[in-house]
Amino acid sequence: MDSSKPVVAYDFSPMIIIYKDGRVRRLQGTEVVPPSLDPKTNVECKDVLYSPENGLSVRLHMLKNTNRNKKLPLLVYFHGGGFYAQSPFSPQTHNFLNSLVAEANIIAVSVEYRKAPEHPVPCALDDSWTALQWVGSHAHGAGLEDWLNDYADFQRVFFCGDSAGATIAHHMGLRHGREKLKGVNVKGVALCHPYFWGKEPVGDESTDAEFRQRREKYWKMACPSSSGCDDRLINPAADPNLARLGIGRVLVFVAEKDFLRARGWYYYEKLKGSGWVGDVEIAETEGEYHVFHLKNPACKKAVAMLKRLASFFNQQ
Repeated sequence: MDSSKPVVAYDFSPMIIIYKDGRVRRLQGTEVVPPSLDPKTNVECKDVLYSPENGLSVRLHMLKNTNRNKKLPLLVYFHGGGFYAQSPFSPQTHNFLNSLVAEANIIAVSVEYRKAPEHPVPCALDDSWTALQWVGSHAHGAGLEDWLNDYADFQRVFFCGDSAGATIAHHMGLRHGREKLKGVNVKGVALCHPYFWGKEPVGDESTDAEFRQRREKYWKMACPSSSGCDDRLINPAADPNLARLGIGRVLVFVAEKDFLRARGWYYYEKLKGSGWVGDVEIAETEGEYHVFHLKNPACKKAVAMLKRLASFFNQQ
C-alpha cells in the first residue's frame, strides 16, 4: 500500500473531496473568467476589493454606456456551490449575471465569500453581510466605487442567489430585518432553487436513510458548529424569527426534478404562515433539475426564468 497516497475523509463528488490530512480537492467551480466587456450582452464588469483583510472582492456588472441621469435597480447576488465551490468569477455565475443585467437593465454586485471547509459556515454569511455594508456605504454617493455612487438606486435594492447563495440571500434578508442597512431600501429577494434542508422529510422529499445521512454529513462538514439539519442556518422553517424577514417581496424558484424542490415549497408555505407581512410567490419549472438555468442558460425554460427575474427586479 502506498503510504504517500492521501486518504479520503469525505467524498462529496461531484462537488468536493476532503482528505484526512486536511487537503481539499474541488471538482468544480475553480475556473475563473477575468473581468471584461461581453460583446454578446454589451455588459462590462470589474472587480473591486471590499474586504482587504480577507482578500475578498465583488464583481460589478453593468451595461456599457449606461445613462448617468437614470439610476438603476441594484441587485446583490450570492453564488451557489453548497458553501464549498464556485465564485463570482466562475463562468456560470459570470455569464448568468451578464445576461440578467442585459435583460433587466440593472447594476449587479456579485459577492465573493470564504468557502468551507477551510472557512466553515457562518463565515460565508459574515462575509456577505460585510459586502452588504460596503455596498450600503455608497447609498449617499460618497463611497469608494463610482459605479455604485453614480448609477445605483439605493431605494430599489434586491438580493438574489442560487442554491447555497439563495440560503445566504434569505439570511441577509433576516439580518437586514434586525439591523437595517442605512440608506438602503431592500425591495425584494429572489431565491433560485434554495439549499434548505431538515432532519425529517417534508412533502415528497426522499425518505432514504442513506441519502439523508449523506446530506446531513455534507452540511455538518460545511458548518461543524451546527446543531444539525434543523439548525436555522439550513432550515429556516425552524427559525422562530422567520416573520422578521426585513423584505416586503419574496420570489422562490423550484425545479420539478430537483431533490430540494419540496424544501422550496415548504419554505414558501412556512413564510406565508409565519405572520410575516409581505408578498411571497413561488414558480416551479416542470421537467428540470437543480440550477438548470445556469447549466443550460439558452434553453427555453431558462430564458423564461431569466425574464421572470428581470420583471421582479423592475416592479415598482
